[in-house]
Amino acid sequence: MQWFLQDISIGENLRKLREKFGYSQAQLVSKLHLIGSDMSRSTYSKIETGVRNIRISDFIALKIVYDVDFSVFFEGLLLDEPNTK
Repeated sequence: MQWFLQDISIGENLRKLREKFGYSQAQLVSKLHLIGSDMSRSTYSKIETGVRNIRISDFIALKIVYDVDFSVFFEGLLLDEPNTK
């Protein structure tokens, strides 16, 4: 099983996307179950808050549910500039 390590949290983007589509966490998780994910609502909540990493398979399932490009999940995320001084 492979995971994305959230060294930069995408949770806020996941929450915004979920709300844009008008889903509660429970509704979203139900949709994920229909395409084979076994994620619980509690697990999804932890992913949104950045407490838990996300499995790649669940990340792909979210892409399918929302029918968006992967780049949407990463909008506005920036790396800190390295200190060059």
